[in-house]
Amino acid sequence: MIRPLFPVLLTLLLGGATLCAQGKPNVLLIMADDLGFSDLGCYGGEIATPHLDALAKGGLRYTQFYNTARCWPTRAALLTGYYAQQVRRDVLPGVKSGNRGARPSWAPLLSARLKTAGYRSYHSGKWHLDGMPLQNGFDHSYYLKDQSRFFSPQIHWEDDKKLPPVKRDTGYYGTIAVADAAIRHLKQHAADHSGQPFFQYVAFAAPHFPLHALPEDIAKCADRYQPGWDVIRAQRWKRVQELGIVKGTLSMVERKIGPPYHFPDHLNILGEAEVNRPVRWKDLTAKQQKFQQTKMAIHAAMIERMDREIGRILAQVRAMKAFENTLVLFLSDNGASAEIMVRGDGHDSKAPMGSAASYLCLGPGWSTACNTPFRRHKTWVHEGGCATPFIAHWPKGIAARNELRRTAAHAIDVVPTVLELAGIDARHEVPSPGRSLVRTFRQDGRALHNNLWWLHEGNRALRAGDWKLVAAKDEPWELFNLAKDRTETRNLAAEHPEILARLENQWEGTLSTFVELASKRQPGKAR
Repeated sequence: MIRPLFPVLLTLLLGGATLCAQGKPNVLLIMADDLGFSDLGCYGGEIATPHLDALAKGGLRYTQFYNTARCWPTRAALLTGYYAQQVRRDVLPGVKSGNRGARPSWAPLLSARLKTAGYRSYHSGKWHLDGMPLQNGFDHSYYLKDQSRFFSPQIHWEDDKKLPPVKRDTGYYGTIAVADAAIRHLKQHAADHSGQPFFQYVAFAAPHFPLHALPEDIAKCADRYQPGWDVIRAQRWKRVQELGIVKGTLSMVERKIGPPYHFPDHLNILGEAEVNRPVRWKDLTAKQQKFQQTKMAIHAAMIERMDREIGRILAQVRAMKAFENTLVLFLSDNGASAEIMVRGDGHDSKAPMGSAASYLCLGPGWSTACNTPFRRHKTWVHEGGCATPFIAHWPKGIAARNELRRTAAHAIDVVPTVLELAGIDARHEVPSPGRSLVRTFRQDGRALHNNLWWLHEGNRALRAGDWKLVAAKDEPWELFNLAKDRTETRNLAAEHPEILARLENQWEGTLSTFVELASKRQPGKAR
């Protein structure tokens, strides 16, 4: 009889994990915001991230995992399994779409689909999707919408009900509050729903601007960045190679590339210590160097605090005796940001840097270092904008320990991965471009995708095998062989015009397909 053998075969395929009712894995999905490729210790950074490093040591690190280069498109891709353009969550020409677009009714979030397999779903942190969390299948949510105030958010919700604004100097800090909510959800799950698997989605705002951090956290990093961004970048590149994450040549610093949006009035507010180009560190004044090193110390402090809060969440999972059968996935929504602007309550130059009265951004000098070894930044679809750390840890289901995976993958792959492990048929009305990562849990090797596609604010790219076609807005196509040149340093467009033409046709064809899909199907209310 074939049917009784199926669970046994599936158990072998998944390295010991079973998909029976009590064996479905819990899922803890953690997303950082504006985290650079080499910001984590386990990806070559000097920032202390012991809890994430431990997950990497006990599981897998992916070296070629991608996002969409921007916050809201990545979140749509992450929770639907579709490219954001397919579900009207990033701009398509001639189609009502973008960060205020409404998903079609055929594109439910992962949380809604998991209900059919008996999962309870919880959300804490940033949302940046259409609809509200409980409307989209989550059982509980702490939704922190105000991204301009880590110490005193004015807009946040509990279970889709608006909460009163938080006053300054009341002990609130966003990163801690997001972790507190996740822990609260997990405790309630353990008390009331221990017989069901859980999906906990934790979306930190750190280290997205404004650079707001607790004074004690900043103090730990205060003197670390005196050598400057050129030295830090070189040190990171050395460690990235030693870890085997990326080999080859370190990309050149593009000294003339600044923030993607220019706000001259905001620069005036920030004063002469701010610089909007990744100039040589030695060319800065002493005042500028002090200002810039403090900004990076705050960025590092935000990441180190996030790691500590992740440690608290993991401790709760362990306390529930659920750690062995919990799949933990960690990634960032895009690369580090070169943006410089002033929002929220404005910037008081007399206030301590990193405090609630300040409003600072990382800027292109440090963003270049944080995205080591890659080119460019958030919003661009060169590797610096769209390549993310990705960690997978699951003691019961992933036998590998401290291994690298070089298979090219994307945020669209998370939904089909979780659906497979939950025993849910991933086939849908509109086929998803995402592919399950489960086979990469066992071993590296065969490609998941024929190609991967990008379009954001005129920046565009297509990866097919080892070839990548990429162009910034209003710039000509560039062509790179990523197997030999992952850092996009040698443009082969002139040497291989036939490959360039073939990939350009593929990119255009995908765009036409997405426009046709989005135009024909009317969006329904997000459920």
